[in-house]
Amino acid sequence: MGDVVNLNRYRKGQKARDEKRVAAINRAKSGRNKAELFELKNARGRTERMLDGKLIEPDAEPED
Repeated sequence: MGDVVNLNRYRKGQKARDEKRVAAINRAKSGRNKAELFELKNARGRTERMLDGKLIEPDAEPED
């Protein structure tokens, strides 16, 4: 006799697998995977912080 299967659990699992498959296809279309997007976001943050640290205050008087 076959194993008893919870149909709700089966449907949820099937839906999750389908969503992961569609997400993988969409990532492939956009050309970047999750790790690359994460690294790009971090690089942008580092650049922004570096530039903010070098910002000259507009209120500062120039020294002669």
